[in-house]
Amino acid sequence: MYLNKVFIIGNLTRDPELKALPSGTKVCSFGMATNRNFKDKDGNRQEATEFHNIVVFGRVAELAAQYLKKGSQAYVEGRLQTRTWEQNNEKKYRTEVVAETVQFGNRPGASSTSGVGASTVGAGKGGKDAGSVPVIETGEKIEYPSEEINPDDIPF
Repeated sequence: MYLNKVFIIGNLTRDPELKALPSGTKVCSFGMATNRNFKDKDGNRQEATEFHNIVVFGRVAELAAQYLKKGSQAYVEGRLQTRTWEQNNEKKYRTEVVAETVQFGNRPGASSTSGVGASTVGAGKGGKDAGSVPVIETGEKIEYPSEEINPDDIPF
């Protein structure tokens, strides 16, 4: 059994760049940075930063380009893929994270007390703009009651 799965939580290092393939499929690419804190052999705290290239396709690419920007926090779930090409008779390599799911982190100036400002987009899911916070529907619509809920009516 094989597994190629990546989970990254970090900040964008550049604004997302949206392009279209000849087939019409949208492609969004951006960079992310993650930090790792550790103690060295002398017991001093150190911080190491890793940079990741992220590629997103389809509707998720459009939403990422629309709502993310440099400095935004995001959660990306996907797989690693290495591309190779030849440039000036020299073989080049680039390892990227091909994102299947992107969750937008707290937006600058938004309340972060409950994490409510975050939205998730995944491959094959449709989206809708609801004010300034992106909300992605998964097919089922949640109907909320118009009247106040009495806590005594909840069965648990």
